[in-house]
Amino acid sequence: MRELSGPCADALGNELLLATEPAVVRGLVGDWPAVQAAGQSAAAAIDYLRRFDRGMQVVAQVAPPEADGRIFYNADFSGFNFQPQRVTFAAVLDQLQAWLDQSPTPLLYMGSTTIDTALAGFRVQNDLAIDGHTPLASIWIGNRSRIAAHQDLPDNIACVVAGRRRVTLFPPDQLKNLYIGPLDFTPAGQAISLVDFAAPDFERFPRFAEALQQAQVAELEPGDALFIPSLWWHHIEALEAFNVLVNYWWRSSPAFMDSPMNTLMLALMTMRDLPAEQRRHWQEIFRHYVFEANDGTAAHIPEPARRVLGPLDDNIARELRARLLQRLNR
Repeated sequence: MRELSGPCADALGNELLLATEPAVVRGLVGDWPAVQAAGQSAAAAIDYLRRFDRGMQVVAQVAPPEADGRIFYNADFSGFNFQPQRVTFAAVLDQLQAWLDQSPTPLLYMGSTTIDTALAGFRVQNDLAIDGHTPLASIWIGNRSRIAAHQDLPDNIACVVAGRRRVTLFPPDQLKNLYIGPLDFTPAGQAISLVDFAAPDFERFPRFAEALQQAQVAELEPGDALFIPSLWWHHIEALEAFNVLVNYWWRSSPAFMDSPMNTLMLALMTMRDLPAEQRRHWQEIFRHYVFEANDGTAAHIPEPARRVLGPLDDNIARELRARLLQRLNR
């Protein structure tokens, strides 16, 4: 995996932001006061975070010690192996601090929480400027955890503030080798790999051995950051009794574009179970209009009449969305 180094101002050029491969940036946020506090101790990091607490309630996931930090389904996939709890941010910090010197402990994991909402003022002292984008900044706090391999639509820079992280990444084309679970019933919104990375069952998941041949592993210390391109699969392990990560999500596409996942769900409903010959016809239609579309696709149509076959903008996208909703609600 490519590695860069340097402070914020030197490391976030287009070479990184437009990359299609992951990259580690050593020390990217090493000068953040939050990282400096974590360098002293977990207790110091917790005290630093308390300065920005405004009493907001957050959602924390709690799992018993036998889960071994893994956030996953229950045995029959009817639910999950954790319980979400709505608690104050201070309560999360209190419990994590109480468990610092205990082992084993239950899993306590506060997933993606918008920083500007939960920790007013934190980004004044601890932030990245990402040229040309207004990213969503989120914070993740917990003890030892294992987050199953999944993919996200936005590009992502994940910055380790406290603790250590191990991230195992796979190219998007490893979908078939990762044994992905349900698309519409997931622990946190994204479909996940069903393989337990701590103890892979190669009899049940034999193609996972092929995925491992393509894996890239990043070991991250406080101050380090990892760029994860859109749709790269990533499995994340938090390795200490107290871990904090801040990440920034952004999309390079226009804001009016909807999520392709909605297209996939609609295709499952309308195309997957068509007769094979009809599916092949639709495959050709999508190839022509979507996956291999170019300037010549609609060149035979007068430019003012091309509508959705011409360049999209916010107005055309709004009209198209309204037409889709009207048809779906019939």
